[in-house]
Formats: sequence, structure tokens, C-alpha cells
Amino acid sequence: MLVDMPLDRLREYRPDPEEPADFDAFWKQTLDDAAGHPIDARFTPYDARLATVEVRDVTFSGWGGQPVKAWLLLPRQRTGPLPAVVQYIGYNGGRGIPYEWLTWSAAGYAHLVMDNRGQGGGGKTISETADIAPDGHGSSAPGFLTRGIEDPAKHYYRRLITDAVRAVDAVRSSPDVDGDRVAVLGGSQGGGLALAVAGLRADLSAAVADVPFLCHFRRASQITDNGPYAEIARWLKGHRFETETAIGTLSYFDAVNFAARATCPAWFSVALMDNVCPPSTVFAAYHRYGGPAELEVFTYNGHEGGAEYDLPRKLSALTSVFGRDA
Repeated sequence: MLVDMPLDRLREYRPDPEEPADFDAFWKQTLDDAAGHPIDARFTPYDARLATVEVRDVTFSGWGGQPVKAWLLLPRQRTGPLPAVVQYIGYNGGRGIPYEWLTWSAAGYAHLVMDNRGQGGGGKTISETADIAPDGHGSSAPGFLTRGIEDPAKHYYRRLITDAVRAVDAVRSSPDVDGDRVAVLGGSQGGGLALAVAGLRADLSAAVADVPFLCHFRRASQITDNGPYAEIARWLKGHRFETETAIGTLSYFDAVNFAARATCPAWFSVALMDNVCPPSTVFAAYHRYGGPAELEVFTYNGHEGGAEYDLPRKLSALTSVFGRDA
């Protein structure tokens, strides 16, 4: 069943943004601090026993100089540096094993799959990157959304988004990559991270965000009791008088605010029966997007959205920005 507004109302839904006055200063300071650490990207050959794909086991310097894992997959038959796709993973997943990520290298791209720090315990793809938070944080509900919710400087997503930005620097440091042609993509949490990176970097070729998470936190936490947004409601059920503090912190990590600052071409998708990332939250980000953007609507789908059936659209999108010599 439809879980949100009718489509005609969604197409007009443009909520007032909840954006901190120091949003840009906060992220400039965060990324300036991160840039103080060399990217130190290491690409170690990994014997995946694949005839058409080469795999590199990647480690690079993320938030606080901490090591972040990734995979880099490359087509064996290539001449010169390739355009690159940086992929971010959904909630509580990780980089897993390279055999799970063969599509984009098969299409002729260099493909970096970034690990999620501290995640990977959700029965999906596993993670090998620790989340080290030296300053600690206050009380939190199970999950990641309320870790550090009392202070944006301590929040979990400050670290993960910084890792995601640094992943672009990591892939550009590979001699196999054409640094002038890099796109970011992901679904759910990965889609939210792609929008965040697009808003924080002006040097991307494209962004693809499928059924993105991390959007319009106040509304999301009030209209769905499914995770992960339910973590916010669960925390606020106990912390009755801290709603504005919590939403204020989360606004520093809201993809709606990042989308307003993005300029590269973007391709979104939304599913009208999605009770994990409600459609209105996706439309809120789409309508604020600062660059050219297209949105594919899946009327009878839930959080799976277009799944693999939507790959031809995304392949065509990247061909349109990268050209056909990938």
C-alpha cells in the first residue's frame, strides 16, 4: 500500500529546510581537519581468481586519519586510466567480498566500494573498518543514528560522511583512474552518502541516489516506525524534552541540505510503497537538488525500488556524462 502522500502531492512537496546557520563552516572545518592527514591510499593486489576483473584490496585514510577499507575492481582489458564509480553501501552493510560487486567493472569502469566504519553486523555484507570515536558520546538507541546525537561534532555520521568524501580522493590517487571522471552512487544509506558527497565536492561527474536514506529526519522519524529512522523516535521516547537538540544535530547530516549545494548531474529513484525511506523524504531532497536532476518513480515497490531492473537507466546515465570510451 502507499505509505505517504499521493504522487501529485509529492511532486509539489517542498518543505522548509532545517539547516543550521553554521552548516558550511562545520563541514569546511571537518574536511580541512581530514585533509591534514595524507590520503595514504594503498592498492594491494587481491587474487580473486577472476578472468576478466582485477581486484585491489584498498586501505585509505578517512576521518581522523583512521584507516578505511575498500575494494577497487578493474576490467582486465583496459587501455589507459578509466572513469571511476565510487559506491557507498546501505545501512549496516560493508564492503563484503569482491564477488558481490562485479557490475560496474563489467561495464568498463574502475569501481571503488567503500566500507562502512563500524557497520556490517546486519546479516548482509560485512565490514572490516572499525569506528574509533576518541571523544565518545552520550546515550544512544541501538543503531547508528543516535550515536553522538547530543553534539554534531561527536556524531557517527560526521565520521562516515568524511570517509565517503575521502574515498573520492583515494580512487583518484590510483594510476588506473581518470581523476577528471568520477561519479558517486549508492542505495538507501549509500544514496544518502552519495548526495552528501555531491554537496561537499564540486568536482564530480555525476551522482546516483536510489531510495536515499538520511533525508528529512524530522518527518521521517514521525511517519515510519521501521528502522533505521525508528531509532530517532525510540531515543526521543525516553529523552522527551530533547527533540530540537536531536533534530538540530541530525540537520548537519541531512541529505536535503547537502543536495541544495550539489551541482553535478544526478539521478534519483523513489518507491511509493517504501516504508523504510518514505517517499516524501526523497522528494524533499530531490526538489532541493542544486544541479540538473532526474527522478524515477516506482509506484508499486517498497525499499527495493528498481533493484537490478533499474541498472540500464544508470548505465545510460553514466555513459551520458563519461562518454562511450569507458
